[in-house]
Formats: sequence, structure tokens, C-alpha cells
Amino acid sequence: MNSATRRILTRALVSLAAVAVAIPLSGCSIVRDLVGGSAPQPERDETTHEIVEEGDADVFALIVGDCMYEVTEELVSEVPVVPCDQPHDDEVYFDLTIDGDEYPGDDVIQTQAEEACLAEFEPFVGLAYDSSTLDFSTYRPSHESWETRDDRVVSCVIYDPAGQVTGTLAGAAR
Repeated sequence: MNSATRRILTRALVSLAAVAVAIPLSGCSIVRDLVGGSAPQPERDETTHEIVEEGDADVFALIVGDCMYEVTEELVSEVPVVPCDQPHDDEVYFDLTIDGDEYPGDDVIQTQAEEACLAEFEPFVGLAYDSSTLDFSTYRPSHESWETRDDRVVSCVIYDPAGQVTGTLAGAAR
């Protein structure tokens, strides 16, 4: 399988995985909120807001610069976060806020997410996406999270398909 075919397959799988993960993520958080549960917040440095201790975080608590381990379960409400100076799988590199009161639909959100993440990829990495060995995925609002949590944020998440990294991928130019 050549590199171009592998990248197309990876993108297709990432898109499918993002859809499979994004919808359950919001649904479980909503159920927990309804029964009075408290969403875990990551421990952060007061000045830099960087995560300082490994732990679980509510998916809605993620911000640009957060690093985490890969989420493999389909139904999760929390993500395992870690300081970026430790080995990790994913890093949030851009957040897009979608405007509007009515849910625009999965296809519209997916298109906006991919366009925004792609546009911000090169400024973050320092290399065009098509020339990079890195890839990205997204956490996107679902219809349910849009309506019940006022969720409007798409988080662009960068990762290295070859495995874990240590440190940020900002300026990695690879």
C-alpha cells in the first residue's frame, strides 16, 4: 500500500472514529450531569494553565495545548490527560467555535471542523499537511451536546500515527 492510499485510509478511519467518539462523549456527560455527578477537571498550573498531573478530565474541559492518551472506548465522558512533557498520543492544537442557535447537522459540522483543522495544521506544525507525517482528528459537538450543553466547540487534535510523542508537536515540522 503506498503512502497516499494509507493517508486516505487513515483519514477515513479518523473521521469515522471521531464521529463514533464525539456522540457518545457528550451523551455520557449529559447523563452524569442529570444524576448530579461532578465532571473531573484536570489539575493545571495557575499561570500557564498547562496540565501538571496525569488524570481524567471531562471532554468539555479540554483546551488548546492539552495532551492526552488515546481514547479507545466508544462510550466515554472523560479523557485521560497527561502533562505534555510525558509520553502521550494526542494534543489539542486548535479550537473552533461554531456560531448559531440551531444545530447545523453532522455533515456541516464535520466539513467546518476539517476545514478549520486543516487550515490551522501548517501554522501549528510548521509544515503543510500533505507533506507531514502527522495527522489530526476532531472532537465535535453532537446534536445532543449542542442542545443540552450549548456545546459549540470543535477541538482539533494532532497525533503521530507512528506512536507516542513527548513534548508538544508545535513547530515539529515533520
